[in-house]
Amino acid sequence: MKTPLKSKWVLITGASSGFGAAAAIAFGALGAKLLLGARRVDRLKKVAAESLKAGALEAQFHFLDVGKTESVEEFISWAQGKIGGRKNLQVLINNAGGAHGLDTIAEGKDADWEAMIQSNVLGVLRMTRAALPLMPCDAGASIINIGSVAGHAAYEGGAVYCAAKAGELQITRALRLELLGTGIRVGTVDPGLAETEFSIVRFKGDAVGAKKVYEGMNPLAAEDIAEILVWVASRPAHVNIDELIVKPIAQAAIGKVYRRVKK
Repeated sequence: MKTPLKSKWVLITGASSGFGAAAAIAFGALGAKLLLGARRVDRLKKVAAESLKAGALEAQFHFLDVGKTESVEEFISWAQGKIGGRKNLQVLINNAGGAHGLDTIAEGKDADWEAMIQSNVLGVLRMTRAALPLMPCDAGASIINIGSVAGHAAYEGGAVYCAAKAGELQITRALRLELLGTGIRVGTVDPGLAETEFSIVRFKGDAVGAKKVYEGMNPLAAEDIAEILVWVASRPAHVNIDELIVKPIAQAAIGKVYRRVKK
């Protein structure tokens, strides 16, 4: 099957697990060339190998911490050397992020707050600013940010994460306006309940507590979101998917989940 992404360079942050890893394999299956970044390089190496096995023409990887400007700049300098030109990056997936803890504001910890703002907000800004000079105009290039339903509605214990994802949403909307006329597409994909390492990180490694979030229902999988990211990036060049909310059928809203009781 012909695809506009074959032989094109796709950059994915947070590619060591979850949505990022699944996206690497999904874009790889279309014959794309991958630039993968994350802090866990050992995991990146495995994802790169799986992507090559799926069909990626190339799968390059490098350490990346989007919470630090110097790391982002080093990564982009490395990426520019790999793609062999300033305007060869077709897709940027700003996926790195996550939630830390479920404390109320009264009990919140600075370290958790700062980690969420650094990765989900400032990380998106840093990566976008650094990668834009590598993206061609009027050629169907895409910037796709990974948001959350948390950016659309607040809930107890999620104040900073909700604020961070609301920030990502507004960054996406502002960037869409700022890039009007360039031909570079800008959008956000905002998942609901999805079973990845997200909850394990949020629950500070408590796998049992993290698993309870999905009890009695069928959550989204990383592969579901990866398939959507490929679809968004492969639309005709004149089509922009601005905002896409994706939830499992069992989740009508945050806090409104139908759970089947085991008999």
